[in-house]
Amino acid sequence: MDNYIYYTPTKVFFGLDYENNIGKIIKEYGFSNILIHYGQNSVVKSGLLDRVLDSVTKENINYTLLGGVVPNPLLSKVLEGVKICKDKKIDFILAIGGGSVIDSAKLIALGAKTDLNPWLFSIQKEKPHDGLKVGAILTLAAAGSEMSQSCVITNDETKEKRGFNNELNRILFAIENPKLTYTVSKYQTACGIVDIMMHTMERYYARLDEKILSDYMALSLLKAVKENGITAYNNPEDYNSRALLMWASSLSHNDITGVGRPQIMPVHQIEHEISGMFEEVAHGAGLSAIYCSWARYTYLDNIKRFAEFAYEVFNVSRDVDEKEAALRGIDLLEEYFKQINMPTSLSELGIDTSITTLKQLAYNFTFKGQRVVNDFKVIDYDACLEILKMAR
Repeated sequence: MDNYIYYTPTKVFFGLDYENNIGKIIKEYGFSNILIHYGQNSVVKSGLLDRVLDSVTKENINYTLLGGVVPNPLLSKVLEGVKICKDKKIDFILAIGGGSVIDSAKLIALGAKTDLNPWLFSIQKEKPHDGLKVGAILTLAAAGSEMSQSCVITNDETKEKRGFNNELNRILFAIENPKLTYTVSKYQTACGIVDIMMHTMERYYARLDEKILSDYMALSLLKAVKENGITAYNNPEDYNSRALLMWASSLSHNDITGVGRPQIMPVHQIEHEISGMFEEVAHGAGLSAIYCSWARYTYLDNIKRFAEFAYEVFNVSRDVDEKEAALRGIDLLEEYFKQINMPTSLSELGIDTSITTLKQLAYNFTFKGQRVVNDFKVIDYDACLEILKMAR
C-alpha cells in the first residue's frame, strides 16, 4: 500500500430541508456578499432557487445571480463569474446543482483571487495559491465534486476539456437532500449512476498487487450502487435509494475508495476528449460508451481485480476461473448499462465515429503527443485509438 495523506474537510448536511436554512448556514460562516451560481431552469422551476433567495434575504445577505452552466461547464462562464466576483467584491460562492455547477464555481473561486487566467490552473501551467470559499446545494447524485479536490472545465474556444486536482478545490460545505433529486430525469439519473461507478472502479483497478481496505470499500459501494441504482431509476421517489446514491456519489470521489494506491483514471481521460470535442455528450454517457471496450482491451493485465469485481459485484460463481469470470463481469456490467438505457458504444452517442475523428481524439488524449497515461496498462496514442475503434 502506498503512502498517502487523506484530507476531506467538507462539512456535509445530509437529509431533509437543510437547504431552507442556507441563509443561517452562510451567515454563521461570516459571509455577507455572495454569488449564487446555478445551471439552467430546473432550480427555478422546482422553486428551489426562490427558497434559497428567501433564506439568504432573511439573513440580510447580499447576493448576485449567475445561471446558465451547461453539463460540460465552460471557461467562458467561469470568466464571466470571475469578473462579477472582482467587480462586486464577492466573498463566497454558493453552487446550486450537480458537478458541472460545482466545478464551475470552484474555478471562479480561484480566478477571483488572482490576476492570472484561471485556465492556466486547468492546464497545470500555474498553481493556485488562494481562492474564495465555496458551498453547494446538491441537486444531482453523480460527479462527487462536492467532496473532491478535482475541477474539470472545457475551454469552449479550443474544445479542450481539462481537469486538475488541488486542495483549494475542496469546498466548505455541501447540503445533500435526496428529495432534491426526485425530479432528475431518468437519463441524468443513469448518467449519475455510471459516473459514481466509474469514479470507484477506476480507483479499484489502479495498479497495485496486494488487496487493501480500499478494495473492500470500493466493491461494497459498487454493489450497493448497482442494486439501488435500478430502484432509483425505476422509482424516482424512492427516498432510500436516492439517499444511497447521493452519499455514494460523495464517497466515490472523496478518495476514501482510493487511498493507498495510484489514481490514474484512464477511462475518464479518454472521455474528457470525447465530451470536450462533442459538448452535447453527457459525461456519464461518454463513460459508459467506452468503458467496456477499455476493459476488454486491458483486463488480461489486471485479471485478478477484474475477476474479483465479477465475483463480488455481480455474484459470478467462484467456481468460474479468473479469466472467464473477468469477461463475464464486463459483459454483465455492459448489460446493466443497457438496463438503464446508457450507451455502450460511441455510435449510440450520435457523434462522428470516422477514423479521422477517432485519430484526432487519440491525439488529443496524448495532449498532442506530450503524454501517455501510465496505469497498470500503458495507454498511449495507439492504445487509445484501438480502444476507440473497439467502442465504435
